[in-house]
Amino acid sequence: MNAPTPGAATEPRLTSLSHGGGCGCKIAPGVLSEILKGTTQMPMPKELLVGIETADDAAVYRLNDEQALIATTDFFMPIVDDPYEFGRIAATNAISDVYAMGGTPIMALALVGMPISVLSTETIARILKGGQDVCQAAGIPIAGGHTIDSVEPIYGLVALGLVHPERVKRNADARVGDRLVLGKPLGVGVLSAALKKDRLDAEGYAQMIANTTKLNTPGPELAKLAGVHALTDVTGFGLAGHALELARGANTAVRLDWSRVPLLAGVRELAAAGVVTGASGRNWAAYGQEVQLGAALQASDQALLSDPQTSGGLLVSCSAEAVPEVLAVFQRHGFAQAAEIGEVVPADGGARLRVG
Repeated sequence: MNAPTPGAATEPRLTSLSHGGGCGCKIAPGVLSEILKGTTQMPMPKELLVGIETADDAAVYRLNDEQALIATTDFFMPIVDDPYEFGRIAATNAISDVYAMGGTPIMALALVGMPISVLSTETIARILKGGQDVCQAAGIPIAGGHTIDSVEPIYGLVALGLVHPERVKRNADARVGDRLVLGKPLGVGVLSAALKKDRLDAEGYAQMIANTTKLNTPGPELAKLAGVHALTDVTGFGLAGHALELARGANTAVRLDWSRVPLLAGVRELAAAGVVTGASGRNWAAYGQEVQLGAALQASDQALLSDPQTSGGLLVSCSAEAVPEVLAVFQRHGFAQAAEIGEVVPADGGARLRVG
């Protein structure tokens, strides 16, 4: 399923060089919280509209009454062996955080760490070409960057964007009564685990690439809708983790209808067979105590809820009246599986996330 790597006769598989791949590389939520617990005490300028206080997707800094700058960065180790596709996936994932704030990307900087003694310059160039092609599709240049000689291959971007200050969509502005709409199906982590175990067929690989390289372009259009209150994207902490961030930020709870959550083809069966990532278990260990699962849900459903999504879909919190328009925006941008999956409910001291 992975296309041959240039110099494959002498070079190892990209995924064999990394201890984790894609957004599954993220530090577990509980560990990250411990590391960052003192950083919120830093003084913040009034122009900083979004900082680190709610674990949002990007920082946002007001430039003037009409413009705010969105700044974010994301990078990781290979999730596939094809260098070109690795570059495409990493770049798509990094730019997504600009879209998740409701912004339009304007440029990027490349972050490149490569084991120079192991990988050929041709292979590294293919990784960078994948990133460049995605940036071109997003209408932005790669205007610079930084490179280091690294033990593991690492690639990603610093992504910058612009948004009107009144259209910034934080993950903390959901309202009780809002409906939740998810833009992409879940299951990328399961497919990546199947790939590593040589259990992924050509169809599964193709949908994995298609899902992870699809830019979340609906973001700016969604931000213009009066009924859209909050936006985030579902990445390394899984649907459950990012829904919990939304709920905590707004001091609410979230109820998900698991039967309506879109899944990539075949991932339910793979998860039931135990084909899951280690990151899924780490995610659940960090936040599972905040989740109430319905009696009908299985261990495989739990694994899919916490499945790390590399370049995952937008999660929209909007008024019930806005749902048809939100779905129409997704459809216009080619997100055929976008679906309403739940609602925002009052925090009543019970589980912050309820899945049934």
